[in-house]
Amino acid sequence: MTLWSTSIGKKAVMAVTGLILVGFVIGHMLGNLKVFQGEAKFNAYAAWLREIGSPAVGHAQVLWLARLILLTATVLHIVAAVQLTRMSYVARPVSYERKEAIGSTYASRTMRWGGLIITLFVIYHLLHLTFGAVGFAPGQYKPMSVYRNVVIGFAIWYVSAFYIAAMIALGLHIYHGVWSVFQTLGLNTARTDRVYRVLATVSSLAVVLGNVSVPVAVLMGVVR
Repeated sequence: MTLWSTSIGKKAVMAVTGLILVGFVIGHMLGNLKVFQGEAKFNAYAAWLREIGSPAVGHAQVLWLARLILLTATVLHIVAAVQLTRMSYVARPVSYERKEAIGSTYASRTMRWGGLIITLFVIYHLLHLTFGAVGFAPGQYKPMSVYRNVVIGFAIWYVSAFYIAAMIALGLHIYHGVWSVFQTLGLNTARTDRVYRVLATVSSLAVVLGNVSVPVAVLMGVVR
């Protein structure tokens, strides 16, 4: 029996990959906030991301390596989550939902649905602002004009509404994930539980408010 085949191994994989993904989400959010510094600085930041490691490595190679790592972490995280859910249902097929609800938080009870919403959002977000395959009229999307892409993309109210809803789901996911990772890794105690819950709350609120501020600013004409 391998570690991966056990529930403990799958939980450990979820914890480690979750930390990688949360770290990316926070960094991505901080980068998004540069949109408030104006078009020139935001586009310069986007260009810098593509040129990290240059000239030692080729154009955007470090960026694509980071994307590959994130993709791997995401796939492992989802696979582990699905397999853990199946293992739980097999072990407790009838009373699982009732037992799960007792003493659980709203965030923990919505982890699976939240994860599905986030996955669908990530796919749409990549097609939308990374590749310009959806949400733009022909010729509107300009790969080197990231600021204008953001403004045009979020000027459509229902796109911004979907983005905001996805960020709320992400916030709930992060809250439960950040708190539970310490339990999974055996680092949580009665004394530290409150500290970890505060950390989870601050992390999730920062990500939600930071990311939501961008489409809201576009809709209000602050970023234009």
